[in-house]
Amino acid sequence: MESTNFILREGKIEDAHECGLICYQAFKILHDQHNYPIEWASVEATIEWFSSLLKRQNIYSVVAELEGHIVGSNFLCSNGAIAGIGPLSVRPTTQGRSIGKHLMQYVLDYTQHQKFAGVRLVQAAYNSSSLSLYTKLGFYVREPLVVLKGTALKQEVLGYVVRKATKPDIDICNKLCFQVHGHVRHLELLDAIEQQTLTVVEHNAQITGYTTLLGFNGHTIAQTNQDLKALLSAATPISESGFLLPTRNTELLRWCLEKGFHIVRPMTLMSLGLYNEPAGAFLPSIFY
Repeated sequence: MESTNFILREGKIEDAHECGLICYQAFKILHDQHNYPIEWASVEATIEWFSSLLKRQNIYSVVAELEGHIVGSNFLCSNGAIAGIGPLSVRPTTQGRSIGKHLMQYVLDYTQHQKFAGVRLVQAAYNSSSLSLYTKLGFYVREPLVVLKGTALKQEVLGYVVRKATKPDIDICNKLCFQVHGHVRHLELLDAIEQQTLTVVEHNAQITGYTTLLGFNGHTIAQTNQDLKALLSAATPISESGFLLPTRNTELLRWCLEKGFHIVRPMTLMSLGLYNEPAGAFLPSIFY
């Protein structure tokens, strides 16, 4: 695909260094302008994450080149009927040329071709440019979010048992996800089992919630806030980047603040296509 004097192509593993560097620089400038900490601990950590994204078979990537040099990238994570987009980033010195718009449209065209039922993304609420772009492209604001950080509580909640999940638990976790969101995230559950991060909570001898990882790259689903509190209380470790929490869930947010977690910055969950109002407690991942 070509537009003016830049081209778009699929990403390759050897693009990780340049794409990661651009993403870190672009987001650091944005975050510094608003006095918020950046998600990644260092340039090296960002590049390492991009390398992992470009290796995954369920990640579709697109890279923008200008005069033979990479100037931006975008990613799409597919785990079933729903796809998650991001991070979208453009080299700061080449912003204002509609590169970001074309990177996003390129991925959206791919989702239509692959017939995904819906698309999600998590956007920095203080980035008016991206909010405007995504709204113009058809996205709807679904949930105001905050990034929370804090140390592991290492506590038990009376009447709730939190344990590592096993493969037989996946079917129940899929059912819970469908009950809450109307779709399943089977591949993510399989990945979490393989990485030994999938954790379930039991109440009255029934699995009532799970988390793939308490952090940006994981998601959590539970029947009730009490189930989710049990997962949060037992989680160890908690990702240094923090985790996302819907602020409409005031009870859970207040509980987290009382337990010593602190708000780092505001975010926004947006969607295009199929979206069901959640019927339970949940924490989204950075993808959706």
